[in-house]
Amino acid sequence: MARRRISAREARNIARTRMDRLMDLAIEEVREGRIDRSRRYVSLARKIGMRTNTPMTKDRIYCRKCMVALLPGWNCKVRLRSNRVVIHCLTCGAIQRAPYLREKKGESDE
Repeated sequence: MARRRISAREARNIARTRMDRLMDLAIEEVREGRIDRSRRYVSLARKIGMRTNTPMTKDRIYCRKCMVALLPGWNCKVRLRSNRVVIHCLTCGAIQRAPYLREKKGESDE
């Protein structure tokens, strides 16, 4: 019996659910204090994303230097500075900056 070929859309949906599950596990491991397992789960999720050309969701943040899932208050600090969100990893000391000017403008229009 021949195997049914799945479409690219179905493959991306499967990849997205697996990546979300791995990131949930990575966050749980950060809460438990097992940083090495968190790194492994994040690297597996990234590998799945690269293989299927599926980007990581915006709400799933991880340190790009040490590959640990970032959980504000546990292993990272989040600050707002001059139209930027600054995320400071407490594991390795890396800093990520992201603009938030667009969201700020949207609030003033309402």
